[in-house]
Amino acid sequence: MSASAIVMMIVAMLVVWGGLVLAVINLRGNPDVPDPGADDVSHPL
Repeated sequence: MSASAIVMMIVAMLVVWGGLVLAVINLRGNPDVPDPGADDVSHPL
């Protein structure tokens, strides 16, 4: 592989893993609160 291909691969990996890390940090700071009535199924599907 050429040097430019390796650089582009590293940049792409940083973007993907960085997005994953930012998503985890965001969810830890602002967790999704479950809806209290979400488990109540009143009608069959």
